[in-house]
Amino acid sequence: MPNKLIDGYQRFRNSYYLDNKNSLAKLAAGQAPSVAILACCDARVDPMIIFDANPGELFVIRNVANLVPPMESAGVYHGTSAALEFALTVLKVKDLVILGHADCGGIKALLESPINGNGVNASYIDNWMGLARSVKDQVLAATVNQDLLTQCMLCEREAIILSLGNLMTYPWIAELVNKQQLQLHGWHYDLQHSILSRYDFGLKKFVLLEN
Repeated sequence: MPNKLIDGYQRFRNSYYLDNKNSLAKLAAGQAPSVAILACCDARVDPMIIFDANPGELFVIRNVANLVPPMESAGVYHGTSAALEFALTVLKVKDLVILGHADCGGIKALLESPINGNGVNASYIDNWMGLARSVKDQVLAATVNQDLLTQCMLCEREAIILSLGNLMTYPWIAELVNKQQLQLHGWHYDLQHSILSRYDFGLKKFVLLEN
């Protein structure tokens, strides 16, 4: 029994729940977030904490390395695509953020693995990270004499850009963007220094996020 979780639940029931009982009761009737965030499942990067959000404000989707697969009809299980479809076509969020982060284990695995995904001996992680195989090839070609840390930092950002492009392969996302009913954002969080950067579509590079 994970006692730490049980203890935390008791603190929640005796403090936060009692202080916010009315607002939580309203949330029980349904959710209406205006922002969806696709984040990495890294335990150190929690969008609710980073953005000081309240329950119900963010629709959070998480997977390894915050990747968006391109639209495709093969296969059976499309968890990320299904969550995006729900957020955009049912909840009708107005902003979608791809949130990458520094020291991403998935990106490091991509760069260090000799298998580029879809290999005979590939693990689930290798196959998933194969979505960013083109990013790996691009980064390694441009940083031949650079260390792994530098390569990872660049690859994290390039993977965000790749995912932004993959979003536009879904016709219903492209339509919302073209009608200006949805805005796409690519953000990168440096958890060591708490620095947030955003991808500037005009400048085609990451810049510090400012109000």
